[in-house]
Amino acid sequence: MLSRLLSHAGIVLMGLLGRLPLSWVRAIGYGLGWLLFVVAVPRRRVAWTNLRMCFPDRTERELRALTVQTFVHFAQAWLDRGWLWQGSPALLRQRLRLTGAVEQLQGTEPVIIFAPHFVGLDAGWTALTQQLPRQFTTIYTHQSNKVINSWILLGRKRFGQARLFGRADGVKTIVTALRHGDPLYLLPDMYFGSEETVFVPFYGVAAATVPSLSRFAKLGRAKVVPVVTRLTRQGYEVQVMPAWQDFPTRDVVADTALMNARLQSYIDTMPDQYFWVHKRFKGLPPGTPPAY
Repeated sequence: MLSRLLSHAGIVLMGLLGRLPLSWVRAIGYGLGWLLFVVAVPRRRVAWTNLRMCFPDRTERELRALTVQTFVHFAQAWLDRGWLWQGSPALLRQRLRLTGAVEQLQGTEPVIIFAPHFVGLDAGWTALTQQLPRQFTTIYTHQSNKVINSWILLGRKRFGQARLFGRADGVKTIVTALRHGDPLYLLPDMYFGSEETVFVPFYGVAAATVPSLSRFAKLGRAKVVPVVTRLTRQGYEVQVMPAWQDFPTRDVVADTALMNARLQSYIDTMPDQYFWVHKRFKGLPPGTPPAY
């Protein structure tokens, strides 16, 4: 009962924060990020480990600064959900800017959107579903807290008849929607367990990686269009990139390695906005010492 009350109170607070000027929200997020950096010791260690493995040439001072920035941007993006999911449509159009090869997402051609885990991933999803006339789909993992789960689902279904598939819906349902012309917003760059993974380099480390981008592209006969969302002072820039050429191939491992290589090039442009608090290197080849 107490948990439900606190969850409802938190949602109300997020709505109130969403009414504040963006600079105020970001300032509060800056303070919250520093607080999380101090008190969330286990996650701080995870972020530090990830960054040290991916950027071994950086000094401890540089890694610490990058870890702090990671927590700050994570907190700022989380608080932004107050206006993303409850602000006026006009406000969202003002703060969410679609750029790049937007024409790649027009029409009815099957398309998979490769959306890496940057802190602005929900802003990118909201921009696409609000500003483009297609029915987008994605895969959603249900939260254990039912109140928060309902709030997230309502936020992500806010525009464009968006459809969120649960893990239980299965591959066939997702592929059918993809072939019918509903773009799939896919986030395959996290560690989702050891089942059906391949070991491919990520910043030089052989990491267990889900080859779902290649497999869904094959099954759906779809092109792959990367979308990278950047947190800015004005809101978010949602950059649509040109579709990948000659992807997928017959080699799912090579495809997945290419995905990680291109992901690295995106991360290198804004390493402080990637989701480093996730245990990305939890899955390593047998016999390798654990990273965490």
